Amino acid sequence: MGTRLREETEYRPKPLVEIGGRPVLWHIMKIYGSQGFKRFVLCLGYKGEMIRQYFLNYRLMTRNFTLQLDGAMEPLVESNGAPEGWTITFADTGTNAMTGARIKRISHYIEADEFMLTYGDGVANINLPELLKFHRNHGRLATVTAVHPIARFGELMIEGSRVVRFAEKSQVPEGYINGGFFVFNKGIFDYLAEDDGCVLEREPLERLAAEGQLMTYQHAGFWHCMDTYRDLQVLNQFWESPSPPWKMWKS
Repeated sequence: MGTRLREETEYRPKPLVEIGGRPVLWHIMKIYGSQGFKRFVLCLGYKGEMIRQYFLNYRLMTRNFTLQLDGAMEPLVESNGAPEGWTITFADTGTNAMTGARIKRISHYIEADEFMLTYGDGVANINLPELLKFHRNHGRLATVTAVHPIARFGELMIEGSRVVRFAEKSQVPEGYINGGFFVFNKGIFDYLAEDDGCVLEREPLERLAAEGQLMTYQHAGFWHCMDTYRDLQVLNQFWESPSPPWKMWKS
């Protein structure tokens, strides 16, 4: 429900909060789509109907079209703009379900032996084919992308009493956190339950780690999570720059 971003999520689900006029969910899907991954299953919950409406109206909202107001014909949509080529399944996984339960409830949509998964609020310039190759090479059930966290406060490098370097909200160079961008084999579903309280990051991943089935792909590049209103402002500033760091597509 994005309670730490209540300024925005009181009116819409967190994945629809906009960066540069487009939902963060769109940015995430563009990261995947630009690298050849175009089949999506969206695990819908809080205000999920708004996500359905966004994509149902996507062609009309992103392209020029002609409308005959007497209703005699459907809108004539022009072919301007690059087609995304996405296939999207919209799955209602419950308003109160935690992360593990949501994944368990879409298991019947997963036909391949492996699948990728990420959260609806983080962007990165991650090389997804390399992530998938890493996962296949180690042969375990699960891979999680490890990233350097963003510092909560400005970083100071000090010599004596003199500041020799100041970086406001930089990525911490040491230590890793869960950055999302998972790859799982279908065996992950045996570790999950449909009960609302099943949290992926608790017992399932802890058990996988204890059994030696969880590996980390270390991503040293850009990563940022839209957790607070301040994060939203930072991401919009990045997007307004000449080369937004997660923009891996041309158009």
